[in-house]
Amino acid sequence: MDLMRWSKRLAILAAVSAFAMVALESEQAFAKEKVKIAFVGPMTGSISPHGIGGRNSAELAVKIMNSDPKTKYEYQLEVFDDECKPNVGVQVITKIASDRSIVAAIPHYCSATAIATVDIFHRFKLPMVIWAAVLPEITYAQKYPEIHRVSGILIGQNRVGAQFMKEHGYTTFVSVADSTDYGKSMNKYFTQFTLENNNKILGTFSVPPDQQDLSAELTKIKELNPQVIYFGGLTPLGARLRTQMEKLGITAQFEGNSGIMGDNYINAVGPKLAEGTVTFFDSPPIAKMPGGKFFTEQYQAAGYREPPEAYGPFAYVATRLVMETIEKAGPDRAKITAALGDVKDVPSIIAPITFDDHGQNITPLTTKYVVQDGKWVVWEDSEYATGKRKLVNCPHC
Repeated sequence: MDLMRWSKRLAILAAVSAFAMVALESEQAFAKEKVKIAFVGPMTGSISPHGIGGRNSAELAVKIMNSDPKTKYEYQLEVFDDECKPNVGVQVITKIASDRSIVAAIPHYCSATAIATVDIFHRFKLPMVIWAAVLPEITYAQKYPEIHRVSGILIGQNRVGAQFMKEHGYTTFVSVADSTDYGKSMNKYFTQFTLENNNKILGTFSVPPDQQDLSAELTKIKELNPQVIYFGGLTPLGARLRTQMEKLGITAQFEGNSGIMGDNYINAVGPKLAEGTVTFFDSPPIAKMPGGKFFTEQYQAAGYREPPEAYGPFAYVATRLVMETIEKAGPDRAKITAALGDVKDVPSIIAPITFDDHGQNITPLTTKYVVQDGKWVVWEDSEYATGKRKLVNCPHC
């Protein structure tokens, strides 16, 4: 009897084992190949709110993609901190590009970092889609097939800004821009379009982005007595400039650009000092984007505590576009690069994406904003546009 029992048990165990092996082989047959893509932005330092908002948005795109049973691949997002520093960015991108398991990248908030890494992407044949950096030369200095960008460029911001200021009767300006390539380019196009509108630039000041004390520059600016102080740089320097203007009693209209767009600027200077700041940014507010409601609901449902900031939707779009391209072309760097070169009228939450022959998204989205009651508001929707509130020194308000 014992022998018979053991024989039956062994037969059952063999059957169970065979079934398990078949199930395992079936599961392996249907398991999706894992594909690595890299997100790069400032995760630490004074610009980190923008980097974290971008990372969250890119991560959200990956979560949504991986939840779709119809996709061919399972995507793994590798996050890297470039600290908004060109030298760090070069090290980080070299590391990413050298890792052949990473097939594409979604890099950079800071233009000075992005322009420093362009050649590395080309040298290693690593395709990328920039999610924020707006320096024109990133896409247009060279015709590299690996380089793409869903965000706009700073030329449009300055053209629209100059026209807006002219329409409101402003004639005298001072420019304060950071000394990076980004700040220099901002000042270049601000100067070009301001002069084209027959307005006067009383002075131009270039300062390092980490300069803390601006009293020397602001003392000279106070003597020049401009109607407007134009700022070309990122939030930390812009917040110091706006705060120190107040301390020195300078009553000039503060004009910014995409570098100060987002909650971070308002939080840094406070709602009172931020009030009435105007800026020009290549995007409508999230609520007015074609997929804005979807993005906001999904972002909130994912439980992120930090806001997506101004460029979060662009990080989502860039990541989604990369994954959709991989679905079509496969996880191969050369094939992804070729497929990205053919992107035309691809639907996205911000607007259809079309790359020109330099990989630049050509969708025009420049929007005028003003801070009202602690929030960025589209100019046309604000009480400033109706005349209920007035900008500083505004002749035609």
